[in-house]
Amino acid sequence: MKNILFTFLSIFFCFSAIAQDEKPTIQPTIMAIPFAKEGQSTRQMYEYSELNRIAITKVKEAFDQRGVNTIDFRAKLKQLQNSEALTEDQELSLKDEVIKMSGADIYIEVEANRDYSPSGNSVTCILTAYDAFSGESLANKVSTSPRFKTDNYEKLAQKAIEAEIDNLLNTIQEKFNLIIENGKTVTMEVGIEIGSDLDLDSEVDDSGYYLSEIIEEWVEENAYNNYYHMQGSSATKIVFDQIKVPLKDESGKNYRISKFVIQLRNFLKEKGVKVDRTITGSAITITLSSL
Repeated sequence: MKNILFTFLSIFFCFSAIAQDEKPTIQPTIMAIPFAKEGQSTRQMYEYSELNRIAITKVKEAFDQRGVNTIDFRAKLKQLQNSEALTEDQELSLKDEVIKMSGADIYIEVEANRDYSPSGNSVTCILTAYDAFSGESLANKVSTSPRFKTDNYEKLAQKAIEAEIDNLLNTIQEKFNLIIENGKTVTMEVGIEIGSDLDLDSEVDDSGYYLSEIIEEWVEENAYNNYYHMQGSSATKIVFDQIKVPLKDESGKNYRISKFVIQLRNFLKEKGVKVDRTITGSAITITLSSL
């Protein structure tokens, strides 16, 4: 009896240890939105195209059925419309505003087109997935439904989407896993304020390093997994074309680029350097001057 109990406890603790070592898989949160050409309004492409609305709904339903976390584009659109009086100019940037408000990790642009034919009608859906943080393309699938002598385009759109949705999701998850492992990419350009007596070849502390070298060393220490790439450096400018930052912060929320910039600003302030910054998407622009 003691041997049986000992064996049971050994197996139990073995499985417990394995369970503790396993890391939960992080799934991306996805939002489907209508495709809009340059100069077109995202809102109009959704509101005035029944086929687009059907296709977006079918994409969301397909992901929901597979247990993927989705965000409803229509709900976020209404939320933004209720909070702001949208002008025609604002409509053109509506896509960026909705994506930013949604908190989605990935958005999928959905374009649906009817194809009429005497032998039957079909629907072609173009699905393109993007990293909501950087705008980098993650996956692209084009699918055309079989031809049927029907005007039920809802069913045709559903058949086109179902034919490729698993392939799309698998590709997205593979790319998302790489982002989890390696971090998200941001770019950073550091320059000197016009008229400042400071330059990047200045020595701002007792280390003997130039300011450019101090900044590069800080970036290396604070980049995710210490991964960065500097494109070039001079006395007036440094260009980092790749800096990795984590996907999530310590609390599990999406990591904010502003957090990275705040840390850099506080670090340089201790060196007597003032930092002005602009953040646009995943691009950081830093302007330095003396305090």
